[in-house]
Amino acid sequence: MTDSQANALSGMAELLALQRAMRRIAHAMEVHSRRIDREMGLTLPQLAVLSCIGTLGEVTSRAIAREASLSPPTVVGILDKLEAKGMIERHRSRADRRIVHARMTEAGRRAVLNAPSPAGEDFRRDFQALDAQRRAGIVEAFATVADLLDKASDGAAARIA
Repeated sequence: MTDSQANALSGMAELLALQRAMRRIAHAMEVHSRRIDREMGLTLPQLAVLSCIGTLGEVTSRAIAREASLSPPTVVGILDKLEAKGMIERHRSRADRRIVHARMTEAGRRAVLNAPSPAGEDFRRDFQALDAQRRAGIVEAFATVADLLDKASDGAAARIA
């Protein structure tokens, strides 16, 4: 076997290991999301949007979409559900009636304060127990993978269009 063939096989094995790890993460997040939904009546994306509003204050759906890494139409749908649950209020801007702002209600504030860690309390504790350099490396690695996946999905969407 040549060096280039060995490198290709090694690269394939790494990709398969990465895909397995991502499937495990996706499964764990789905299980945790269902638990939060049962306990709080909120999905993880709803909780993420609510947390963004809590962090950013009175805000537009476009700003929430950027902060939460969700599409604007997805955010609008989530805001509809949060508004129906009484967790946010929306109002039109006085300066520009086309712009709609969302703000958290007291019920939304209570939900955010009582919300469990998005990945679970055990994960939060164990992650925080890692040394700062290791945590930073993990965050950087995940950001790199997310960027690569975004780039790949953008390229796939361009090829389809």
